[in-house]
Amino acid sequence: MKRKLFKLSLKQKQNYTGYIWVAPFIIGFIFFFLAPMLQSFRFSVSELNFTTDGYELKYVGLENFKYALTVDPNFNQHFTETILGILINIPAVILFSFFIASVLNQEFKGRTLARAIFFLPVILTAGVLHELEVEDLMYLITRDRGNILLSAAMVRDFFLDMRLPRAIIDYVIIAASNIPQIIEYSAIPILIFLAGLQSVPAHLYECAKIEGATGWEMFWKITFPLVSPLFLTNVIFITVYSFTAPGNSLVGYISSLTWGRGIFGVSVAMSLMYFLAISLILLVVGFILERNVFYME
Repeated sequence: MKRKLFKLSLKQKQNYTGYIWVAPFIIGFIFFFLAPMLQSFRFSVSELNFTTDGYELKYVGLENFKYALTVDPNFNQHFTETILGILINIPAVILFSFFIASVLNQEFKGRTLARAIFFLPVILTAGVLHELEVEDLMYLITRDRGNILLSAAMVRDFFLDMRLPRAIIDYVIIAASNIPQIIEYSAIPILIFLAGLQSVPAHLYECAKIEGATGWEMFWKITFPLVSPLFLTNVIFITVYSFTAPGNSLVGYISSLTWGRGIFGVSVAMSLMYFLAISLILLVVGFILERNVFYME
């Protein structure tokens, strides 16, 4: 067995190492995810009623899905708003995170403190602190709604004077209105980008400088290709985190149907459609980005 192992190529050894690292995930997926997922599918096509002995299921087919899509007055609205919100936030969070990580990677006084400050949203969005933060934010937004609308109008006029396409202007305005959320989502991606930037070998920059490369050329020829896998990682992280964040309106609505009104079959059907939408977005985004990712051997 040892002889066969030592006869393996470097690529095969790396593959086996990868299998060992993902083995805990595969085991956890089978025992802690796959079984509940199959049970959820069973609930989604049934009407669940509690009895003295537990619960009973009555098969109703796709009625729960039809109710969610055609009868429920709020599901489609929450679903659409959530999907559009994520599609708007992802590019903004990625650009903001990479920019801040690039700044924090430079040498300057107070760099450690600055890094800690940008990681604070991870702490502030936990538990009770998140609830207090949301309440304070809603109070400020309600109190200063007139000023916010006026500022947005001024920014729109400024960009219109620059003759930028209206689609870009609308995106910038919407992204600017989501700044608190963008900052909240950016803490972990900043940390990931920063780790990637610090792992770029310094001798590559030294060789490029000797060859007369400019900072712009070094960024596109060295920095960006070597950290490109982290763009894929962060997009996946932001997508999943955004879809499951505490302030997600669709998650809150599904929870209210489950525990507030006891409509278990419909709420599970909504959750499954939500899960399929997340999976589809991740597959499409992953397929697009994977084709443009550079992996250094």
